[in-house]
Amino acid sequence: MTETKLTIRVPRDLVENAKHFAAENHTTLTNLIEAYLRRIPVEHSLENAPIVKRLSGTLTADVTLEDYKKHLDEKYGG
Repeated sequence: MTETKLTIRVPRDLVENAKHFAAENHTTLTNLIEAYLRRIPVEHSLENAPIVKRLSGTLTADVTLEDYKKHLDEKYGG
């Protein structure tokens, strides 16, 4: 992954609070900001969405998309 340097302007008290938080959590301000930015959804990608994470693994591995469509048809009369 290519990295780039970023210059931002934020209030000093926010930076100091973030540095303190990062130190207490044994990380760096860079890692803290990166983790936050990674939470922003990538366009058209739901794999990291909280609802997807909660639902992941709730079906057995042998269930197919066709099984799901059949279920929806039976349930909603589609």
